[in-house]
Amino acid sequence: MDFLYEKKGKVAIFTLNRPESMNALSPNLFKEMHEAFEDFSRDPELWVGILTGAGEKAFCAGADIKEWLPFVRESRGKPWMVPTTPLRGMEITKPLIAAVNGVAMGGGLELVLCCDLRIASEKARFAFPEARLGILPRLGGTTRLPRNIPWCKAAEILFLSKPLDAQEAYRIGLINKVAPPDRVMPFAMEWAEELCNAAPLAVRSIKEAMLRSRGMSLEEALWIENDLGMPLYDTEDYEEGRAAFKEKRPPVFKGK
Repeated sequence: MDFLYEKKGKVAIFTLNRPESMNALSPNLFKEMHEAFEDFSRDPELWVGILTGAGEKAFCAGADIKEWLPFVRESRGKPWMVPTTPLRGMEITKPLIAAVNGVAMGGGLELVLCCDLRIASEKARFAFPEARLGILPRLGGTTRLPRNIPWCKAAEILFLSKPLDAQEAYRIGLINKVAPPDRVMPFAMEWAEELCNAAPLAVRSIKEAMLRSRGMSLEEALWIENDLGMPLYDTEDYEEGRAAFKEKRPPVFKGK
């Protein structure tokens, strides 16, 4: 398997599993990624996802040129051949955590940008080398990066193919936390468990509001926020949250 999918209670763990090629993206990995995220989206028992890479060197070094270029040529003008993933075509409203265990370049950095919370190893490195290869990042690099960090820093990374170490990525707000290599996954699991203590329907609605309101005027965004927020008052989770607050106990949410 090029893309591993494991369920631990309410947490799904996704692992790019091609360590011999620095977890580079391949057509088969894309297919397996599509299937895993489809199941994750549908499974009501899964509330949070963690995305990481196998091995100690790389989260994902981008596309596997030997396998990817023939596929690009074959699928050109045939979008139905490209499986939908969080990179393009699949909107995941459940929270995703990136556990960046090493190099994240090109498509690997684009995968990081698909995640809501990001923890990186002290050894992690981030870059978009595409401009020096005569191409551009086509899976969200030019669109998501300027929405995550200041425009001028995004331009510096994209135009100059300038790599960042973990501390610089943290300084500019690209990632949430830098951790020793052996603490990246433990921290990711801690955050996932913390997220599982929140009401899952509320978390998903919050993420959906964030996604849908990007690029809107404030007035339009406030309507989206209201439309997504009002139905939550009719949920069992809201009643449980209120009761737990009054009784001064931890809530037990069911996602209903």
